[in-house]
Amino acid sequence: MPTARNGDVSLFYDTDGEGETVAFVGDVGYGAWQWGWQHAAVAGPYESLVMNVRGTGQSDTPDGPYTVGELAQDLEVVLADHGARKAHLVGAGLGGMVALQTALSSSRAKSLTLVGTAASGGDLDLSPLYGVPTNPPELRASLDAALSRAFFEEQPDVVDQIVAWRREEDATKPAWEAQSAAVEGFDATDRLYEVTTPALVLHGSEDAVWPVERGRELAEGLPRGSFNLVDGAAHLAHVEHSRVVNDLLLDFLAEQSE
Repeated sequence: MPTARNGDVSLFYDTDGEGETVAFVGDVGYGAWQWGWQHAAVAGPYESLVMNVRGTGQSDTPDGPYTVGELAQDLEVVLADHGARKAHLVGAGLGGMVALQTALSSSRAKSLTLVGTAASGGDLDLSPLYGVPTNPPELRASLDAALSRAFFEEQPDVVDQIVAWRREEDATKPAWEAQSAAVEGFDATDRLYEVTTPALVLHGSEDAVWPVERGRELAEGLPRGSFNLVDGAAHLAHVEHSRVVNDLLLDFLAEQSE
């Protein structure tokens, strides 16, 4: 797995496929496992790049708190290390904020796909999503806020696999708190008009942690933003309704390549 360095921080990432680069940036505390469904769908017609956000997976965990600006710089370092001058950015939750900041602070964003995120995070309570990686029952319980009850009932084997992945890749409590601080400190509400990059905003209709109205407001504030509700999905809409999300993502990417 390739490694980039932002100062003293080592950042791991993985790539597959050929073509225009589609870079995935994850949500608070979750490892790169969260993009497994999209990584496979994108690699082929595009090059898929999945980074381990600092504090997760094999990337370093420097002391926090972190800022979205620092995480956006991490993403730019990874793209530069890989030789990708521009990329389609796909972010979930915190990763969506990082994608927004990257579009504001650099010219690297060719398009934005923002899943279950918001333009500001000061009043969000993310604590229901956290589970201690060494405590599988707690990891499973914390998925109640991330996935719908229907997903638990219909795909119990996938839930078991997600718990196993979380044990290996998810953030420890200090790293989770450092990433959460980045969400809390981010507010791009008054700068959305500057983001002229094409943007697709996706949000689970049952997301109880990142409210749906925040996604709608984000799309409305972006000059080239569009909003799609993922019906029946909770926060991890790209996991539990991956086919719907993948179709929307691939159609959007195709539009940007025309």
